[in-house]
Amino acid sequence: MEIRSRPVPLTLGESHDELDRDLAVLHEHAGAWARMGFAGKARHLAAMRARTVEVARDWVELAAQAKGIARTPLAGEEWFSGPYALLIALDRLSATVAGVARTRTPELPGAVRTRVDAEGNEQVVVDVFPIQGSDRILLSGVRAEVWMEPGVTPQNLSDYTASGLRDGAQPAGVTLVLGAGNIASIPPLDVLTVMYAHGSVVMLKLNPVNAYLGPVFARVFASLIDEGFLRIAGGDAETGAYLCAHPAVDAIHLTGGERTHDAIVFGTGPDAAARKAEARPLLDKPISSELGNVTPVIVVPGPWSDEDLDFQAAHVATMKLHNAGANCIAAQVLVTPASWDLAPSFLTKVREALGAAPARPSYYPGSLERQRQISAHHANVETIGAPSGRDPRTFVPRLDPANRNEPLFTTEVFGPVLGQTALDGDDAATFLRNAVAFCNDVLAGTLGAAILIHPRTIAELGSAFDDAVAALRYGSVTINTWPGVAFLLPTASWGAYPGNTLAAAGSGIGCVHNALQFDRPQKTVVRAPFAPFPRSFSVGERTILPKPPWFVTHRHADAVGRNMFAFAAAPSPLRMASTAFEAMRG
Repeated sequence: MEIRSRPVPLTLGESHDELDRDLAVLHEHAGAWARMGFAGKARHLAAMRARTVEVARDWVELAAQAKGIARTPLAGEEWFSGPYALLIALDRLSATVAGVARTRTPELPGAVRTRVDAEGNEQVVVDVFPIQGSDRILLSGVRAEVWMEPGVTPQNLSDYTASGLRDGAQPAGVTLVLGAGNIASIPPLDVLTVMYAHGSVVMLKLNPVNAYLGPVFARVFASLIDEGFLRIAGGDAETGAYLCAHPAVDAIHLTGGERTHDAIVFGTGPDAAARKAEARPLLDKPISSELGNVTPVIVVPGPWSDEDLDFQAAHVATMKLHNAGANCIAAQVLVTPASWDLAPSFLTKVREALGAAPARPSYYPGSLERQRQISAHHANVETIGAPSGRDPRTFVPRLDPANRNEPLFTTEVFGPVLGQTALDGDDAATFLRNAVAFCNDVLAGTLGAAILIHPRTIAELGSAFDDAVAALRYGSVTINTWPGVAFLLPTASWGAYPGNTLAAAGSGIGCVHNALQFDRPQKTVVRAPFAPFPRSFSVGERTILPKPPWFVTHRHADAVGRNMFAFAAAPSPLRMASTAFEAMRG
């Protein structure tokens, strides 16, 4: 498909000569970018915003066709996780740049608070969402806060905020961004982080899975390309290896898997394992990363109604099946209470929800093979749906929580496979403590975790619930919503829980998005309503059951995504009303 707006000449460099020339251009212009003032960087953000609006429809059509969901409600996923995510990030980053230009620090959208844990330790918490009135309507009831690392205080928070923009402390250089192949907004969002938080020019190497978006990204980044601050490369793993080792590349950021990370850092030959064990990387350059997760969904026992069970089962199905399960925070292990009398009914409804979700191809390379491997490993595996065989959903119940070698506990599947395990605990507080320990100590990764919990149970637990959220060692903890919502919010931080190393990278090192540019975020916490409001309403003789527009069962998700993008691009009361109408149609 051709981009209908003014074309930008683009050759995805793949030969070594082409890559050498592109890197030479970037090296030549790295100092100019590092020295560029606020007005110049704001000008580029405005240009990127205008180009994103121009190419949005083509972007979504390309991605939906490639994933086999064109002309279906599922195409709404591509609006939300593609141009919409980039557009709102550009807006929030523009506000940060403007705030730093005026006052030397960003203007924070919410309160700065201090929480105190059971041991008396204090931690700074900043409210980062909602920001404006439309947020309270379009994402009704959703609240987000960023918790800072120990050592950050209300008094010194400004010292740890937007230091790259404020001080220009980072040395000029060239960063290689190895783009993700699954979610289309990840490569451009990573570019923004590298350029605006770290002051580096960028060589963006596209993943072969979604390299078809090269012309779209070239259009979005036209001003940066024209002025020598960005280049885009295609190619395969060999191209990536050449760029990683290139002396003109000063730093690397990648989104992918831990295996890919270790191959880059320690190599793949016979000495690779020894290098990793001895923490002797092949590359002497900074490497940041986002590497995925075995994502838990903790289901806390409580007074759930039948409607609650139905809604949250559909919620779990969405966490698993969004983007055909090819998400770094796709639900993988459902953690339920062994003694909860509603657990059997809930698991039945989860099976039904997995089967009721619309059919779609498992488009990501290797997905079906990984499903077959899981099926071969478990005698009690259940295959749900998929009459054509192209779209199986795999459910593996009753995983042994004591089995630390369980593949679903140790390896991200990156496909439509959901496991379930049950933990002891005669009451909600005991179960939650056990679930936190299990997630922290058994499951691989620290990127994101979800908790589903009735508001009455939260009230009963009191400070014990806040302590449990604090104890979860994850970069994002979401309460009654999917960690994908934390990914979408540009003012939230996104990345693994701090503390990983090159030799034990886990879910990665560093964070991205983070449009407020906190230098030392520990985690983002997102809270959402347990149930939609209203629960249902009637139109004529028909009963409407509202659900969030990112649910895979939302019948008008494509229209909601298109309208939300249109509203973000040019807010107006009419666009707001149109978006709300489509969202409520469920």
